[in-house]
Amino acid sequence: MVNSRSESYKAAGVDVTAGYEAVKQMKPFVESTFIPGVLGSIGGFGGMFEPNIKDMKRPILVSGTDGVGTKLKLAFLMDKHDTVGIDCVAMCVNDIACCGAQPLFFLDYLAVGKNYPERIAQLVKGVAEGCRQAGCALVGGETAEMPGFYPVDEYDLAGFSVGMVDHDKMIDGTKIASGDVLIAVASSGVHSNGYSLVRKTLGINEKSVRRYIAEFGKTLGEELLTPTKIYVKTIQSLIASCNVKGMSHITGGGFYENIPRMLPDNILASVEKAALPTPEVFKLIQSTGNIPERDMYNTFNMGAGLVIAVDKNDADKALEAIAAAGETGYLIGECKSGEKGVEIW
Repeated sequence: MVNSRSESYKAAGVDVTAGYEAVKQMKPFVESTFIPGVLGSIGGFGGMFEPNIKDMKRPILVSGTDGVGTKLKLAFLMDKHDTVGIDCVAMCVNDIACCGAQPLFFLDYLAVGKNYPERIAQLVKGVAEGCRQAGCALVGGETAEMPGFYPVDEYDLAGFSVGMVDHDKMIDGTKIASGDVLIAVASSGVHSNGYSLVRKTLGINEKSVRRYIAEFGKTLGEELLTPTKIYVKTIQSLIASCNVKGMSHITGGGFYENIPRMLPDNILASVEKAALPTPEVFKLIQSTGNIPERDMYNTFNMGAGLVIAVDKNDADKALEAIAAAGETGYLIGECKSGEKGVEIW
């Protein structure tokens, strides 16, 4: 790229040479995610992946896309950019895994007000870490420098992933029946949704994010920047150990919106809130903002990043598989005959 430069474009706010430097710095992070199936390296016009379908009767591609949202405001205030990439990956691959699919590859889209190569590299470092946790490859992406559209110190980060599952092994919730139990896999905190409410309620600014909170054992900003859990390997452990009938990734919309997405029309999910420990961060948000309990369960994960449905006879196996994957599981309720939805008591 030694001959690629434009002083006129640079004067307009876009430095193409900074983009080349960013690619140079991110390349080792990207290549650290490569798994069998990756063809080529970064820099081409398309990310290429050759999936292994030899043991599949009817391979189905499953895709997911999402962004980090206003959690990025915390990264700006903290000037910490190496973890939000994990959030970006998590929000995509967890959804894919809930269908029973293994994520294969990921691509990111990063739009910036100004290209700071070191910051770009830190952002991609986080994306690469998320991909490694999910066992998928980062095969490409796009960095768009957009002066006048974004402030020079701000950016937006989004991405998408593609996974694959054999048709007969898809998990779609249709087999969930009355008497099945609901098991939650613990979250790491707020994850990546509800941050507009969090920021308003807690008065997030440069001073407040540095306030030490004894209940957290860290600053408020550090707690709120905790990355979203990636549940791919936990889900694989569950699928290998028991018959998982349904899975729900608890993101925006909380329990009331996400759990019904895995339920058949004639099933009501009955959740016992006392069975799920409430992380301190949600207690702080609710008490500070005087937020009604229903709104909390309709916005946040409340400590459950993932909810699965299994036959009651598989409950112990499921909990053991969750523990074997290094996570914490809780038996939080059951499925009943009734109108599709959620009751929390």
